[in-house]
Amino acid sequence: MNTVKMEEKKIPRSLILLLAVSCGLIVANLYYSQPLVGPIREATGISAGLSGLIVTMTQLGYAAGLLFLVPLSDLMENRRLTISILFIAIIGLVVAPMAKNTGLFFVAAILIGIGSVAAQVLVPFAAHLASPKERGKAIGNVMSGLLLGIMLARPTSSLITGYLGWKAVFYLSAVIMIVLVIVLNKLLPKRNPNPTDSYQSILISLWHLISSIPLLRRRAFYQAALFGSFSLFWTVVPLYLSQHFNLNQKEIALFGFAGVAGAVAAPIAGRLADRGYSRVLTGIAFFLAACSFALTHVFTGNKEVSLFLFCAAAILLDMAVSGNLVLGQQAIYSLGDEIRGRVNGLFMAVFFLGGAAGSALGGWAYAQGSWNLASILGLSLPVFAFLYYLKEKK
Repeated sequence: MNTVKMEEKKIPRSLILLLAVSCGLIVANLYYSQPLVGPIREATGISAGLSGLIVTMTQLGYAAGLLFLVPLSDLMENRRLTISILFIAIIGLVVAPMAKNTGLFFVAAILIGIGSVAAQVLVPFAAHLASPKERGKAIGNVMSGLLLGIMLARPTSSLITGYLGWKAVFYLSAVIMIVLVIVLNKLLPKRNPNPTDSYQSILISLWHLISSIPLLRRRAFYQAALFGSFSLFWTVVPLYLSQHFNLNQKEIALFGFAGVAGAVAAPIAGRLADRGYSRVLTGIAFFLAACSFALTHVFTGNKEVSLFLFCAAAILLDMAVSGNLVLGQQAIYSLGDEIRGRVNGLFMAVFFLGGAAGSALGGWAYAQGSWNLASILGLSLPVFAFLYYLKEKK
C-alpha cells in the first residue's frame, strides 16, 4: 500500500531524501534568473531601473501560489496536488526562453513562481509525519535540500550560461521537472487530509489565522526582513561582481558556490530548536545578516581582500537566512496539524513578498547609487527586524 500511515510518525530516510531533493530542484526555479539579470535584460529590453523585476515577478507568482494553491494541501490528496502544480512550472520554464519582449517574459516568470510552490506542499510532509520531539530535525533535513537548491541555483545557472547561454538554463530545468513528475508519481506516498472546511472557507480563514496568531505574524515578519536582504544581495551582487571586479559568468558561478556553505545552518538550527534555543538563535541570525553587509565595506581599496570579504558575506547571510527559516517553520508547524498547510502558505507568502520587495528595491538602489546605496538598504532590514525582535516576550 502506497499510503503513509500518519500515526506511525517514523519517516524513512529514503523519503526524507526524496522530499529534500525534490524541494531543492523545484525551488531552484525561483533563483536561476538572479545572476542572469544582465543577459535577460539585454534579450528582453528591460531597463536597468526595472531589472530587479526579473526576479520580483517570479517571487510574486510564488507568493500568489502560496496563498491560493498551498492551502489546497489541507483539502486535496497531496501527491496529486504537487504534480498538478508542477505542470504550471513546466509551462513557464518553456515559455521564458522563447520570450522576445518584457511582457511575455514576466508572464513566464509568474508561472514559474506559481508552479514552484509545489515545494511548499512537500515541506510540511515531513512535519506531518514526524513526532513533535523530532519535528525540528525532520524539517531541518528537508530544508537542507531546499536551501541547497536555492543556493546552488545561482552558480549553476551562471555556469550553464557561460557555456550554453541563458536560455539553456530554463530548457534544462523544464526537462528536470518532467522527470521529477514521473519520479514523484511513482515514489511519493499519498497523503489524504481530513478536511472539515471548503476551499472558500479555507481562503477566508487565512485572514483570521494571520490576525489571531501572534507567533505566525512575528515569524513571518522576521523571515520577510531577512529574505528581503537576501534577495537584494543576490540580485545586485552578480552585477557588481561583473562591473567592479570584472568577473565573467563562470567566475560569478564560483562565487555563488561559496554561499552554499550557508546551508549547513539549517539542520543545526533544527536540532537546536528542538532543544529550546529558538529565541537566542533568531537574534544571532539578525546579527549575522547585518554583519554580512557591513563586511563588504571593509578593505575596499584592496580588490583581492574585498572579493574575499564579499564571499564571507555571502556565507554569513545565507547562514542567517537558512537557519532562521528552519526556526520559523519549526515554530509555526507546532500550531496544529489541521491548519498546517494554510499556516505554511501564509508564512511563506509573507516572507516571499519580503523577498520580492528586496529584489525590486535592490535593482532600483543599484541603478541609483550602486552597491553603497543597495548595501545600506540591505543592512537596514535585519536591523529593523532585530528592533522588533527585542519586543518579543521571552
